[in-house]
Amino acid sequence: MSLDESLSWPPGEGPLPALCGEDDRASVLASYGFDELHGDDELARIVRYAAMLCEAPIATVSLVERERQRFLASDGLDIAETPRSTSFCAHAMLRGALMEVRDATRDPRFADNPLVTGGESIRFYAGAPLITPEGAPLGALCVIDRVPRPEGLSEVQREGLAVLGEAVMRRLGVRRQSLAASQEASASARRLRELADWLPVTIWSADEQGNFDYFNRRWEEVTGKPWPRSLDDWVDVVHQEDRAATGAEWRRCFAEGTPFEGEFRVRQSDGSWRWSLSRALPFRGPDGAVSRWYGTLTDIDSGHRLSQNRDLLARELSHRIKNIFAVVAGLISIRARKQPEARAFADEVIGAIRALGRAHDFVRPVEGVKGESLRALLGELLAPYVGDDGDKLSIEGGDCKIGPRAATPLALVFHELATNSAKYGAFSADEGRVAIKLDCPDEEGIARIEWREHDGPDVSDDFAEGFGSRLIQMAIEGQLGGKVERRFASNGLEVDLEMKASAIRN
Repeated sequence: MSLDESLSWPPGEGPLPALCGEDDRASVLASYGFDELHGDDELARIVRYAAMLCEAPIATVSLVERERQRFLASDGLDIAETPRSTSFCAHAMLRGALMEVRDATRDPRFADNPLVTGGESIRFYAGAPLITPEGAPLGALCVIDRVPRPEGLSEVQREGLAVLGEAVMRRLGVRRQSLAASQEASASARRLRELADWLPVTIWSADEQGNFDYFNRRWEEVTGKPWPRSLDDWVDVVHQEDRAATGAEWRRCFAEGTPFEGEFRVRQSDGSWRWSLSRALPFRGPDGAVSRWYGTLTDIDSGHRLSQNRDLLARELSHRIKNIFAVVAGLISIRARKQPEARAFADEVIGAIRALGRAHDFVRPVEGVKGESLRALLGELLAPYVGDDGDKLSIEGGDCKIGPRAATPLALVFHELATNSAKYGAFSADEGRVAIKLDCPDEEGIARIEWREHDGPDVSDDFAEGFGSRLIQMAIEGQLGGKVERRFASNGLEVDLEMKASAIRN
């Protein structure tokens, strides 16, 4: 049962009868963890003040159990407990208000009590009942005197003792809540560890010094080794070829307090090696310093080997595609030798095929990193036309991220514009130059690309009706869903391309 310890049992009302039996009280008493409250400073201050307030030589916080009463805190009393049979507080706790015994020798309940007739010589007793929020009696906060007090306590003393009794219950309530929270945290941690042991990944934690203090059961199942205690122990199960790089990267991340991620081979309990993905995150305290590390180790061997096989297949296909480009270009060249009148057209087609090959190398390279930059693709395609100093070409604006599907039609478009410029336009003149402007939004929107030729020879509009024009229109409008606008200005050809940004990125 969860209780709000900030609440109190109604003043003046006796405890709940159903919770007055010993069996019924047992679980309530256990929920407070009274063993840890012996000598509690706050309770000690309360009993000292109670003794001063009531001008009594003795004051105690008593806890009444099945066979005894214990004194959690006392002032003026040297014993730690007495039998329950002699307890005044066992009577006081069953009342709803302060109980006073002004002369115990004249009270039938206590006249024969050993604490009255014996050496303790109790004559006066006043006790404020300690009742839990759910109505279970615990004991009392009491004051004791060895002389009778026919007038009893003053009104101020009675009220003060009742208030101090409430303070005792608040202190006990704090302890109860703390104990309950600790027990719940322990139970929650135990459940989490039990769950962690069933997960198919290794889970670990380390302190701020990098010393490992927890691994779930998966670690020993996989490696057949006990927990590592340090990085040196950890890298012992890492493949020799991966060890140096993995250790260096982990030490760097640890020193900088940044997340770690790495793939390496881990030695299994049977001596084999399997690829694993390791991740670690720093946990920072209120002061911003790293106080703990938490990490996982996940088996990715099957996926890693599948990825390697796919890469091998992609490389083989890439080589074959390049060979096809070379074969087709070679066949066209051979046929053109027998038909000189078709040589110019054949050269254009061969140039287009080579442009496709360069685009293929760019987005699906046999070696190296796959390119995704339109600016880089343009540099690759137009490099043969701009010369060593590169002053014949300028590319302005932001970059555009391109995908494999868009790379081919874009390569055809700019190859056609470049070859046409080299024959008839700005690239054919010593002072001619071409300016390209890119405008690609990061999110959804329209991407715009401008091609401007300057200081070239006069250009007629015959190009608008030629093969190149139809090729550009087919690539932009047919394949990328965009539109093309061409103008023949006094400085040279101007081309505006528009298409969805999403079409370029695919």
